[in-house]
Amino acid sequence: MSENAAKAKPTEFVIHIDGVQYKVTVSSMTGAQLKALANKDPQYQLFEEQKGSDADKEIPNDTSVHIQNGLHFYTMPPATFGA
Repeated sequence: MSENAAKAKPTEFVIHIDGVQYKVTVSSMTGAQLKALANKDPQYQLFEEQKGSDADKEIPNDTSVHIQNGLHFYTMPPATFGA
């Protein structure tokens, strides 16, 4: 490994959760990890915003997401239909 590679800063990705910017240095995170990063209740639902009129994608706690710059996520409390 070259000296420059050893000193290289890890790749940093900028993502947003509920409108708040976060910088992460990992290329994959689970739904649970994303919620923990944003200090959200683990029971909340997590969605990845999709482009245009595509339906947003729900991200379960145990599902991994490939992290890249510019991803936007949002959380919602668990559904309470009929309550």
